[in-house]
Amino acid sequence: MAWFRRSKENIVSQGKKETPDGLWTKCGGCGEIIHRRQLEQNLFTCAKCSFHFRVGSREYLNLLLDDGSFSEMDKKLHSTDPLGFVDTKKYSDRLKETMKKTGLTDAVRTGTGKIDKQPVVVACMDFAFIGGSMGSVVGEKIARAINKAMKTRHPLIIVSSSGGARMMEAALSLMQLAKTSAKLAQLSDAGVPYISIMTDPTTGGVTASYAMLGDVNIAEPGALIGFAGPRVIKQTIGKDLPKGFQRAEFLLEKGFLDMVVHRKEMKETVSKLLSLLAH
Repeated sequence: MAWFRRSKENIVSQGKKETPDGLWTKCGGCGEIIHRRQLEQNLFTCAKCSFHFRVGSREYLNLLLDDGSFSEMDKKLHSTDPLGFVDTKKYSDRLKETMKKTGLTDAVRTGTGKIDKQPVVVACMDFAFIGGSMGSVVGEKIARAINKAMKTRHPLIIVSSSGGARMMEAALSLMQLAKTSAKLAQLSDAGVPYISIMTDPTTGGVTASYAMLGDVNIAEPGALIGFAGPRVIKQTIGKDLPKGFQRAEFLLEKGFLDMVVHRKEMKETVSKLLSLLAH
Protein backbone atom coordinates (compact mmCIF):
# COMPACT_ATOMS: atom_id res chain seq x y z
CA MET A 1 0.00 0.00 0.00
CA ALA A 2 1.34 3.48 -0.92
CA TRP A 3 1.03 5.98 1.92
CA PHE A 4 2.21 8.97 -0.06
CA ARG A 5 1.77 9.98 -3.66
CA ARG A 6 3.18 13.05 -5.41
CA SER A 7 0.40 15.11 -6.91
CA LYS A 8 2.69 16.54 -9.60
CA GLU A 9 6.24 16.08 -10.77
CA ASN A 10 8.23 18.92 -9.16
CA ILE A 11 11.68 17.51 -9.92
CA VAL A 12 12.52 17.25 -13.55
CA SER A 13 15.30 14.76 -14.20
CA GLN A 14 17.65 15.67 -17.01
CA GLY A 15 19.30 13.18 -19.28
CA LYS A 16 22.98 12.44 -18.74
CA LYS A 17 25.20 14.79 -20.69
CA GLU A 18 27.48 12.98 -23.06
CA THR A 19 31.21 13.58 -22.68
CA PRO A 20 33.20 13.26 -25.90
CA ASP A 21 35.34 10.12 -25.96
CA GLY A 22 38.98 10.70 -25.10
CA LEU A 23 38.43 14.19 -23.64
CA TRP A 24 39.40 13.10 -20.12
CA THR A 25 41.97 10.51 -19.07
CA LYS A 26 42.57 8.82 -15.72
CA CYS A 27 46.18 8.74 -14.56
CA GLY A 28 47.51 5.21 -14.17
CA GLY A 29 49.71 6.35 -11.28
CA CYS A 30 47.65 8.50 -8.89
CA GLY A 31 44.15 8.23 -10.40
CA GLU A 32 43.95 11.96 -11.21
CA ILE A 33 41.47 12.84 -13.98
CA ILE A 34 43.35 14.85 -16.61
CA HIS A 35 42.01 16.84 -19.55
CA ARG A 36 43.38 15.70 -22.89
CA ARG A 37 44.74 19.13 -23.78
CA GLN A 38 46.55 19.44 -20.43
CA LEU A 39 48.01 15.96 -20.93
CA GLU A 40 49.34 16.87 -24.38
CA GLN A 41 50.86 20.10 -23.09
CA ASN A 42 52.64 18.08 -20.41
CA LEU A 43 54.04 15.64 -23.02
CA PHE A 44 51.63 12.91 -21.91
CA THR A 45 52.89 12.83 -18.32
CA CYS A 46 50.92 13.47 -15.13
CA ALA A 47 51.68 16.87 -13.61
CA LYS A 48 50.80 15.52 -10.16
CA CYS A 49 52.78 12.24 -9.95
CA SER A 50 54.90 12.25 -13.17
CA PHE A 51 53.30 9.03 -14.43
CA HIS A 52 54.36 8.51 -18.07
CA PHE A 53 51.55 7.54 -20.42
CA ARG A 54 52.33 5.37 -23.42
CA VAL A 55 52.47 7.38 -26.63
CA GLY A 56 52.64 6.43 -30.28
CA SER A 57 55.71 6.71 -32.47
CA ARG A 58 54.41 9.87 -34.15
CA GLU A 59 53.99 11.69 -30.83
CA TYR A 60 57.38 10.57 -29.55
CA LEU A 61 59.21 11.64 -32.68
CA ASN A 62 57.48 15.02 -32.46
CA LEU A 63 58.70 15.61 -28.91
CA LEU A 64 62.22 14.31 -29.55
CA LEU A 65 63.09 15.83 -32.94
CA ASP A 66 63.21 19.38 -34.24
CA ASP A 67 59.98 20.52 -35.90
CA GLY A 68 59.69 19.36 -39.50
CA SER A 69 63.07 17.62 -39.51
CA PHE A 70 61.86 13.99 -39.65
CA SER A 71 62.11 12.20 -42.99
CA GLU A 72 60.75 8.65 -42.89
CA MET A 73 62.55 5.69 -44.45
CA ASP A 74 61.13 2.36 -45.70
CA LYS A 75 57.58 3.54 -45.06
CA LYS A 76 55.96 0.91 -47.29
CA LEU A 77 57.87 -2.08 -45.92
CA HIS A 78 55.31 -4.42 -44.33
CA SER A 79 55.05 -7.95 -42.97
CA THR A 80 53.66 -10.95 -44.80
CA ASP A 81 52.46 -14.28 -43.41
CA PRO A 82 55.12 -16.82 -44.51
CA LEU A 83 54.00 -19.45 -41.96
CA GLY A 84 50.25 -19.14 -42.59
CA PHE A 85 49.88 -18.62 -38.83
CA VAL A 86 46.44 -18.84 -37.19
CA ASP A 87 45.53 -18.33 -33.53
CA THR A 88 42.19 -16.68 -32.71
CA LYS A 89 42.35 -15.30 -36.25
CA LYS A 90 44.61 -15.44 -39.28
CA TYR A 91 47.84 -13.49 -38.90
CA SER A 92 47.29 -12.01 -42.37
CA ASP A 93 43.89 -10.68 -41.25
CA ARG A 94 45.37 -9.35 -38.00
CA LEU A 95 48.02 -7.46 -39.99
CA LYS A 96 45.42 -5.88 -42.29
CA GLU A 97 43.22 -4.82 -39.36
CA THR A 98 46.13 -3.35 -37.41
CA MET A 99 47.46 -1.46 -40.43
CA LYS A 100 44.02 0.05 -41.01
CA LYS A 101 43.53 0.93 -37.33
CA THR A 102 46.97 2.47 -36.69
CA GLY A 103 47.93 3.82 -40.10
CA LEU A 104 51.29 2.04 -39.68
CA THR A 105 52.79 -0.71 -41.81
CA ASP A 106 54.57 -2.29 -38.83
CA ALA A 107 55.66 -1.70 -35.24
CA VAL A 108 58.53 0.74 -35.91
CA ARG A 109 59.07 4.02 -37.77
CA THR A 110 62.58 4.76 -38.99
CA GLY A 111 64.11 7.79 -40.63
CA THR A 112 66.42 10.75 -40.30
CA GLY A 113 65.97 13.96 -38.34
CA LYS A 114 67.65 16.56 -36.17
CA ILE A 115 67.88 17.20 -32.44
CA ASP A 116 68.84 20.82 -31.75
CA LYS A 117 70.15 20.93 -35.34
CA GLN A 118 72.32 17.83 -34.81
CA PRO A 119 71.56 15.21 -37.51
CA VAL A 120 70.54 11.75 -36.30
CA VAL A 121 69.14 8.47 -37.60
CA VAL A 122 66.16 7.41 -35.51
CA ALA A 123 63.95 4.35 -35.04
CA CYS A 124 60.86 4.62 -32.85
CA MET A 125 58.70 1.62 -31.93
CA ASP A 126 54.92 1.79 -31.60
CA PHE A 127 53.15 -0.40 -29.00
CA ALA A 128 49.82 0.07 -30.77
CA PHE A 129 50.96 -2.26 -33.58
CA ILE A 130 50.49 -5.78 -32.18
CA GLY A 131 52.05 -4.79 -28.86
CA GLY A 132 55.15 -3.36 -30.50
CA SER A 133 56.22 -6.92 -31.23
CA MET A 134 59.43 -7.51 -33.17
CA GLY A 135 58.85 -9.38 -36.40
CA SER A 136 60.90 -9.66 -39.58
CA VAL A 137 60.03 -6.16 -40.79
CA VAL A 138 60.94 -4.54 -37.47
CA GLY A 139 64.32 -6.28 -37.57
CA GLU A 140 64.88 -5.31 -41.21
CA LYS A 141 63.95 -1.66 -40.66
CA ILE A 142 66.21 -1.45 -37.61
CA ALA A 143 69.05 -3.03 -39.62
CA ARG A 144 68.54 -0.56 -42.47
CA ALA A 145 68.54 2.34 -39.99
CA ILE A 146 71.86 1.09 -38.61
CA ASN A 147 73.24 0.90 -42.17
CA LYS A 148 72.10 4.48 -42.74
CA ALA A 149 73.87 5.61 -39.55
CA MET A 150 77.08 3.88 -40.65
CA LYS A 151 76.88 5.40 -44.13
CA THR A 152 76.19 8.97 -42.96
CA ARG A 153 78.14 8.63 -39.70
CA HIS A 154 75.22 10.26 -37.90
CA PRO A 155 74.38 9.01 -34.37
CA LEU A 156 71.67 6.36 -34.04
CA ILE A 157 68.77 6.66 -31.60
CA ILE A 158 66.30 3.82 -31.01
CA VAL A 159 63.18 4.36 -28.88
CA SER A 160 61.89 0.98 -27.70
CA SER A 161 58.36 0.03 -26.65
CA SER A 162 57.64 -3.65 -27.10
CA GLY A 163 56.16 -6.83 -25.69
CA GLY A 164 58.98 -8.81 -27.31
CA ALA A 165 59.30 -11.16 -30.29
CA ARG A 166 56.25 -11.66 -32.54
CA MET A 167 54.99 -15.18 -31.95
CA MET A 168 53.15 -15.27 -35.30
CA GLU A 169 56.53 -15.32 -37.05
CA ALA A 170 58.17 -17.87 -34.72
CA ALA A 171 61.88 -18.46 -35.50
CA LEU A 172 61.85 -15.74 -38.16
CA SER A 173 61.17 -13.26 -35.37
CA LEU A 174 63.88 -14.68 -33.11
CA MET A 175 66.42 -14.32 -35.93
CA GLN A 176 66.03 -10.54 -35.61
CA LEU A 177 67.78 -10.61 -32.21
CA ALA A 178 71.01 -11.86 -33.79
CA LYS A 179 70.58 -9.73 -36.90
CA THR A 180 70.17 -6.40 -35.11
CA SER A 181 72.84 -7.22 -32.50
CA ALA A 182 75.37 -8.05 -35.24
CA LYS A 183 74.58 -4.80 -37.04
CA LEU A 184 75.08 -2.80 -33.85
CA ALA A 185 78.46 -4.47 -33.37
CA GLN A 186 79.42 -3.16 -36.83
CA LEU A 187 78.15 0.29 -35.86
CA SER A 188 80.30 0.21 -32.73
CA ASP A 189 83.35 -0.87 -34.74
CA ALA A 190 82.71 2.07 -37.06
CA GLY A 191 82.77 4.43 -34.06
CA VAL A 192 79.25 5.78 -34.60
CA PRO A 193 77.37 6.57 -31.34
CA TYR A 194 74.15 4.76 -30.44
CA ILE A 195 71.70 5.96 -27.76
CA SER A 196 68.97 3.58 -26.62
CA ILE A 197 65.80 5.00 -25.04
CA MET A 198 63.52 2.51 -23.26
CA THR A 199 59.88 3.33 -22.60
CA ASP A 200 57.12 1.33 -20.92
CA PRO A 201 57.21 -1.56 -21.64
CA THR A 202 60.49 -2.82 -23.13
CA THR A 203 60.49 -6.58 -22.73
CA GLY A 204 61.34 -9.92 -24.33
CA GLY A 205 63.49 -10.15 -27.43
CA VAL A 206 63.82 -6.37 -27.81
CA THR A 207 65.41 -6.12 -24.36
CA ALA A 208 67.57 -9.14 -25.22
CA SER A 209 68.91 -7.41 -28.33
CA TYR A 210 69.17 -3.78 -29.43
CA ALA A 211 67.44 -2.08 -26.49
CA MET A 212 70.26 -2.94 -24.04
CA LEU A 213 73.17 -2.43 -26.45
CA GLY A 214 73.40 1.37 -26.47
CA ASP A 215 76.56 3.32 -25.78
CA VAL A 216 74.18 5.09 -23.40
CA ASN A 217 71.06 3.32 -22.13
CA ILE A 218 68.29 5.66 -21.00
CA ALA A 219 64.83 4.84 -19.62
CA GLU A 220 61.74 6.84 -18.79
CA PRO A 221 60.62 6.85 -15.12
CA GLY A 222 58.64 3.78 -14.09
CA ALA A 223 59.20 1.92 -17.35
CA LEU A 224 58.89 -1.87 -17.18
CA ILE A 225 62.11 -3.33 -18.59
CA GLY A 226 63.06 -6.99 -18.62
CA PHE A 227 63.20 -10.25 -20.54
CA ALA A 228 60.56 -12.45 -18.92
CA GLY A 229 57.66 -10.92 -16.99
CA PRO A 230 57.66 -10.64 -13.18
CA ARG A 231 54.94 -13.29 -12.82
CA VAL A 232 56.92 -15.84 -14.84
CA ILE A 233 60.11 -15.13 -12.87
CA LYS A 234 58.30 -15.42 -9.55
CA GLN A 235 56.83 -18.79 -10.54
CA THR A 236 60.24 -19.99 -11.76
CA ILE A 237 62.30 -19.09 -8.69
CA GLY A 238 59.47 -19.60 -6.20
CA LYS A 239 60.27 -16.42 -4.28
CA ASP A 240 58.72 -12.99 -3.84
CA LEU A 241 60.40 -10.33 -5.96
CA PRO A 242 61.90 -7.10 -4.56
CA LYS A 243 59.77 -3.97 -4.57
CA GLY A 244 60.02 -2.13 -7.88
CA PHE A 245 61.53 -5.17 -9.61
CA GLN A 246 62.14 -4.60 -13.36
CA ARG A 247 61.18 -0.94 -13.15
CA ALA A 248 63.58 1.67 -14.52
CA GLU A 249 64.69 2.96 -11.12
CA PHE A 250 65.47 -0.57 -9.89
CA LEU A 251 67.55 -1.31 -13.01
CA LEU A 252 69.43 1.99 -12.65
CA GLU A 253 70.33 1.06 -9.07
CA LYS A 254 71.61 -2.36 -10.24
CA GLY A 255 73.69 -0.88 -13.06
CA PHE A 256 71.64 -2.02 -16.06
CA LEU A 257 70.83 1.56 -17.06
CA ASP A 258 72.92 4.71 -17.30
CA MET A 259 70.12 7.24 -16.77
CA VAL A 260 66.44 7.58 -15.94
CA VAL A 261 65.15 10.73 -17.62
CA HIS A 262 61.76 12.45 -17.45
CA ARG A 263 60.13 12.82 -20.84
CA LYS A 264 60.15 16.61 -20.52
CA GLU A 265 63.93 16.52 -20.24
CA MET A 266 64.56 13.80 -22.82
CA LYS A 267 65.32 15.99 -25.84
CA GLU A 268 67.68 18.25 -23.87
CA THR A 269 69.46 15.26 -22.32
CA VAL A 270 69.91 13.45 -25.65
CA SER A 271 71.12 16.68 -27.26
CA LYS A 272 73.83 17.08 -24.59
CA LEU A 273 74.86 13.43 -24.98
CA LEU A 274 75.15 13.85 -28.76
CA SER A 275 77.43 16.85 -28.27
CA LEU A 276 79.62 14.88 -25.85
CA LEU A 277 79.75 11.74 -27.99
CA ALA A 278 80.60 13.77 -31.09
CA HIS A 279 83.92 14.66 -29.48
